[in-house]
Amino acid sequence: MTSVRRAAALLVASLLVLAAAAQAEAAGYRYWSFWDRSGDRWTYATQGPAMQRPDDGAVQGFRFAVSADSSDANRPRGTADFGTICARTPAKAGTKRVALVLDFGTPADAPSGETPPAEREVCARVSPDATTADALAEAAKPLRYDTNALLCAIAGYPARGCGEQVAADDKGAKPSKKAAPQDDGPSLGLPLGIGVVAVLGGAAFWQARRRRNA
Repeated sequence: MTSVRRAAALLVASLLVLAAAAQAEAAGYRYWSFWDRSGDRWTYATQGPAMQRPDDGAVQGFRFAVSADSSDANRPRGTADFGTICARTPAKAGTKRVALVLDFGTPADAPSGETPPAEREVCARVSPDATTADALAEAAKPLRYDTNALLCAIAGYPARGCGEQVAADDKGAKPSKKAAPQDDGPSLGLPLGIGVVAVLGGAAFWQARRRRNA
């Protein structure tokens, strides 16, 4: 079965080379990422803005950029704390205040023909059970969502596109038709495993025929 192992190893090596080339070509996806702030540190939010219900005094941020995934995402660049952002919005019974840092990114990450607005820091006064999405709608209209409820635009930016894939040498280009990756989508492991199984299965069939004809 030495020839079988060699064939399988060759297939695996070929698929890995193709995968590496694809990753080198893609810079990532252009989208709004969502962040929580604790003290002076930003952390990637574990829930979407429509699911998270921040407490009064929370600071949350959004950053528009091209990034491959959450580990690669750019943090909001604002440094102001809740006291500074909501200094002119006094507490009011029956409501809560949420400080929002909106970082529209850099020209390098902007879609072709668009210029990112200046960073904004806003204080949203909302009902006690409001989500971050509610606070955003209160303070940063117009918002735009796609049919899958993915947040596409804050305060009208960007004017088009939503989570599109961007090539490494194509930042600022027109959006690709490919959608942002889904958590439940197939990975390289699936085609790789199928390919190896196919090679091993074909080789085993060939070996069985040799034994029968011997």
